[in-house]
Amino acid sequence: MRLYWAPRTRSLRVLWLLEEIGAPYERVLVDLKNGGQHTPAYHAVNPMEKVPALQDGEACVAESGAVIAYLAEKFPQAGLAPAIGDPTRGRYLQWLFFSGSCVEASITQKYANVQLPEVSAGWGSFDKVFNVLSETLAAGPYILGEKFSAADVLIASDLHFVVNVFKMLAPRPEFTAYLERCQSRPAFQRALKIDADGV
Repeated sequence: MRLYWAPRTRSLRVLWLLEEIGAPYERVLVDLKNGGQHTPAYHAVNPMEKVPALQDGEACVAESGAVIAYLAEKFPQAGLAPAIGDPTRGRYLQWLFFSGSCVEASITQKYANVQLPEVSAGWGSFDKVFNVLSETLAAGPYILGEKFSAADVLIASDLHFVVNVFKMLAPRPEFTAYLERCQSRPAFQRALKIDADGV
């Protein structure tokens, strides 16, 4: 498997999941500063010309949530995705999609200071999104309850950027505790080091 990535991007979440899984993979650094994402070869892997993207034999997967879903299902022995038929699978899928469709949209709305009626936006509002996460994580310890899953990789990554990096949201005790649990995992620490080293 090849992970096309760049430091300080959404690639960190896929690096984290790959480290959780423990399967061998190759990192291919995409030089975003010098247009490395705009080559015909990379366009064939990800027509959006963004990172991360994964190439697994003939399969190519882009969009970090899709890559995470793909990997969690490819490696069921890692126990990071509820099996088909498991009652928690519905919520698991909900949180995978929530990251890209609600969290990211609400961040863009807040950053750009776009005013929309809550009823018109598929994500509701920035406050609604993070209040829902607050309510869910207060019951914790993870997004599905007792068991860490690939959905936590997405949600914890989102919260890390919103709370710690962009400082768009004041810390809440349930977010702080959740991030400490998730980010103390050895796989996250390894991914963070890879991201910081940039190689």
